[in-house]
Amino acid sequence: MDILGLLIPVSLGMGLAGLVAFWWMLRKGQFDDPDGDAHRILRDDYDDKPKE
Repeated sequence: MDILGLLIPVSLGMGLAGLVAFWWMLRKGQFDDPDGDAHRILRDDYDDKPKE
């Protein structure tokens, strides 16, 4: 039962860290264009080979 005193704060801290990371990525614009890559791959000028 003593382990719950450690595991509950650790799990809450990890959840809060994940929420803060998600909020930070949202504010940085990480999710601004979720459909861009999907549409970009369907264009005719798409080239999957890296430029040399």
